[in-house]
Amino acid sequence: MDFRLTEDDEMIRTTVRDFARKEIEPIADELDQNEEYPFEILKKLAALGITGLTIPEEYGGSGGTFFQWCLALEEISYACAGTATILDTSWGLAAHCINEWGNEEQKKRFLTPLAKGEKLGAFGLTEADAGSDPAAAATTAVKDGDSYILNGTKVFISNANEADIHVIFATRNKSLGHRGMCAFIVEKGTPGLSIGKQYHKLGIRAAHNAEIVLQDCRVPAENMLGPEARGFSVALSTLDGGRAAIGALSIGIAQAALDAAVKHTKERVQYGRAIAHFQGIQFLIADLATEIEAARLLVYRAASLKDRGQPFTVETAMAKKFAGEVAMKVTQKGIQMWGGYGYMMDSPMQRYFRDAKIMEIYEGTSEMMRLIIARRVIG
Repeated sequence: MDFRLTEDDEMIRTTVRDFARKEIEPIADELDQNEEYPFEILKKLAALGITGLTIPEEYGGSGGTFFQWCLALEEISYACAGTATILDTSWGLAAHCINEWGNEEQKKRFLTPLAKGEKLGAFGLTEADAGSDPAAAATTAVKDGDSYILNGTKVFISNANEADIHVIFATRNKSLGHRGMCAFIVEKGTPGLSIGKQYHKLGIRAAHNAEIVLQDCRVPAENMLGPEARGFSVALSTLDGGRAAIGALSIGIAQAALDAAVKHTKERVQYGRAIAHFQGIQFLIADLATEIEAARLLVYRAASLKDRGQPFTVETAMAKKFAGEVAMKVTQKGIQMWGGYGYMMDSPMQRYFRDAKIMEIYEGTSEMMRLIIARRVIG
């Protein structure tokens, strides 16, 4: 499989890299420390066409590939994983749902403003007792004339407070399991939709998380996304792409941590020479660089399969699991290479370390990815 970048790929990567290093990286620590949502950065990314990168031109997008989306997310995550998480949620999940499953009217009404960066999206799937098992969701959708009445609470929802467009999953009948799940587009300001508890997270702190509370929330039937009772398929197909995107975020964090660690080893002098000259440090750097590149290739393979319309569920599970664990390993070893300085809150390593942990958890834990992979291998 040939992963050489085309001219368009290189242009997108270079454009996003330059922007991220100049506009995002210098304020990333401030965004993290203050839990500050980067509205102005998002506006600039929209002006660059990044928010609509994978959305067709007829709906205000750039008509780019999913592979290019992963390239962009890697570069943004290198600078600030919180900002990359916001992008992945609004445009990798919510907008993707509407692009893949929406009808023409839904695309014109909801997808176009998302593509242009005029509105933000959220993806309301997770519940307190339905994380790794989304089919156990307790949020209900009851048909009432030409509407559905939604009741329930979603937890850990990125962009919940800022989103204008929420993709919400609910069940017509709990006893039906995944066969009863439906997906709905719910607009901000809809009576019965409110924001509950605000979460304060260990990492990716620029990306806000909160509960979404639905109390007799009346949603027009025309806002159902995809066929009735196909919500589980909507969720899983969206998460397949989302997991490859999380792999890209993980690579960005890992590469940033390794680069910072290498820079430090060249500057830190012990026993009369920079510690980068010690074989133990060199072996560690070599191993980490190799694992990052392996993770990158797994993400590229999954993204390429998606662009070609081929099955990629197992490949994206491999990419997410491996890349997430590599990010955690690189950031941990990066702190070790910095020594006591790496443990200080004014070092860059602590943010990378805190940001990396969630990569093993959200959009499918590493354990769930192992199950997906094992089922394919065992048959």
